[in-house]
Amino acid sequence: MKIKKGDQILVISGKDKGRKGKVIEALPKQGKIVVENINLRKKHSKAKKSGEKGQIIELPIAFQVSDVKIVCPKCDKAVRVGYNIEGKKKYRICKKCNQEI
Repeated sequence: MKIKKGDQILVISGKDKGRKGKVIEALPKQGKIVVENINLRKKHSKAKKSGEKGQIIELPIAFQVSDVKIVCPKCDKAVRVGYNIEGKKKYRICKKCNQEI
């Protein structure tokens, strides 16, 4: 999977199209990612102690990695990711400006 935890991304489809966010968690076996403040769902929680009130919490839910593009830190555009191999080292590059991501 070409997107990793900590990457800045741009959503290209769905209800949050056009929004940017930071990847909190990557789930490569499922092909999904979790992004902060994007794809939020409401979760109702009961009161744990007597006298305490229940509450509604908004949590980010995982969605398909194919619905996002990575934002290049150098050119600040949504780009596709390529790979460059030098010796035993493999690193990601921006397809537009050929800089390392």
